[in-house]
Amino acid sequence: MLTNLLLLILEAVTGFFVFLLLIRFYMQWLRVSFRNQLGQFVVTVTDWLVRPARRIVPGLFGLDMPSLAGALVLHSSYLTIAFWLKRFSFGAHAGIAIPVILAVALLELVRFSVFLIIGIVLVSAVLSWVNPHAPLAPMFNSLARPFLRPFRRMIPPIANVDLSPLVLLLLLQVVLMLLAWLRTLLIPMIA
Repeated sequence: MLTNLLLLILEAVTGFFVFLLLIRFYMQWLRVSFRNQLGQFVVTVTDWLVRPARRIVPGLFGLDMPSLAGALVLHSSYLTIAFWLKRFSFGAHAGIAIPVILAVALLELVRFSVFLIIGIVLVSAVLSWVNPHAPLAPMFNSLARPFLRPFRRMIPPIANVDLSPLVLLLLLQVVLMLLAWLRTLLIPMIA
C-alpha cells in the first residue's frame, strides 16, 4: 500500500517535470515564443534543471538537448526507483538492466511526446472553434502547425471543416499502440 502511494507521488512529480521539459524542448525546437504565460511558467519551473545541464550537455543543431537530457535522466531515475520498489531483482542481469531502463525511458519519452502532441492538437482545434483570438491561441497554433501541415496538404477542408487533426490523432493512437507493444517486449528483459 505504501509502496503504491510512494510510486503514485513519484510518478506524478517526475511526470509533471518531464512534460514541462518536453514542452520546453518543443517550444524551442519549433521557435515558439516564450513570451506568454505558459512559456514563462515552463521556463521558471524547469530552469533549476536546464541551466546546470547546459554546462554539461551542449545544444545540437539548434535543439535544446539539455531539456531533453533532463527529461531522460528524470524518467530513468523514476523507472529505476519504481523497479526497485516493485522488488525487481536485477541480480545476474544487472549489466543489461541499465541499457533496458534507458531504452524504456526513451520509449516513455516518445509516449509522453505523443500525448503532448495530442493535447496540443486538441487545444488548438478547440480554440479555433471557440475563441480563435484567445491569448494562448497563437502559441498552440504554432506548436500544432508543423504536425498538421503534412495532413493538410493531403486532406482538403470539407465545407470549411479541417479534418487533418482527426487523421493525425488517429495516427498518434496507432503510434501509442506500437510503443506499448515495444515496452512489453523490453520489460521482461529486466526481470
